Amino acid sequence: QVQLVESGGGLVQAGGSLRLSCAASGGTASLLGMAWFRQAPGKEREFVASISRSGGATNYAESVKARFAISRDRGGNTVYLQMNSLKPEDTAVYYCASADRIAFSRRDEYDYWGQGTQVTVSS
Repeated sequence: QVQLVESGGGLVQAGGSLRLSCAASGGTASLLGMAWFRQAPGKEREFVASISRSGGATNYAESVKARFAISRDRGGNTVYLQMNSLKPEDTAVYYCASADRIAFSRRDEYDYWGQGTQVTVSS
């Protein structure tokens, strides 16, 4: 059973940066797609960014394109989300997700989820 553990969340002022990490363990050899989603209070969980196993293919939500960057370590079991120029509307719980197949932006494409890490951006 794959387990995902996120870290790196916190409180930051608008315009600041944070780097989230997600470490996968247990049965990771089959993992292909990995992604970040986020959920703000009272809203649906939404796609942020995804990355292929090799790291060669990435995909971003329009709202974060050019501000966020997703990357993956050489072993493929740790994924990062570098968040720059943060805005108050980026405040949410950020979730890491992984899939045993090629996956993109739909929640139902992902098989495993982390517990989430809170990101709060103050104005």
